Amino acid sequence: MKRISALLVALVMVLGASMHAHAALILRGTDTQGNRLIYDDDLDITWYDYTNNSAIWQTQVNWADALTVDFGGMVYDDWRLPETVDGQYFWGYDGTTTVGYNITTSEMGHLFYTELGNLAPLATDGTVIQSGFGLSNTGPFQNLIAWRYFSGTEYLSTIYTSSWYYSAWYFNFYWGSQSKDYKLNNYYALAVRPGDVAAPVPEPGTLLLLGSGLAGLVLTRKRFGRRHG
Repeated sequence: MKRISALLVALVMVLGASMHAHAALILRGTDTQGNRLIYDDDLDITWYDYTNNSAIWQTQVNWADALTVDFGGMVYDDWRLPETVDGQYFWGYDGTTTVGYNITTSEMGHLFYTELGNLAPLATDGTVIQSGFGLSNTGPFQNLIAWRYFSGTEYLSTIYTSSWYYSAWYFNFYWGSQSKDYKLNNYYALAVRPGDVAAPVPEPGTLLLLGSGLAGLVLTRKRFGRRHG
């Protein structure tokens, strides 16, 4: 029994490592409106592949908050605008600042750079990228627009209140840049929710590992039975 238990523990560890080794955008399907739901297994969030019409920040916040999506007979109503790490205005290009290029700490920045593999006009070392920058790869998304999208995070939200004339963070999918601007400007919006909308399906490699592990478990049990039968 100890051997079997050890094998089971090892199998679980292998499966866990395999399922988390490859971060990716996974198309889960479309809702009743024909819009795609895309799971980011790196951040454990689900994107709704729909760009809401340009509007002021509060309108976009209200839109995401009221959004209901019917997918596979399940209704999801916990949508929000993407989050950004709030902080003082500090421009740069190496990805460590709050404003500028190559910033992956926000959910839209992570999507643009890490998941979709797009480039900014400036590389992290400051060299100029002559061509190929911008939203050249949209992956499984069909409705991303190469322009500015509001995040749900207010600028310096720990200091200011939610007054209409203050600023909020946005991400520009044309340049791959992040910054802040007044909430009364009209920008696009994407909706996102925490977690997945479907049970993960094991990849072929994972299934092979599972089969090998089960086969080993069966052989071990047979040997154990012969020795002690």
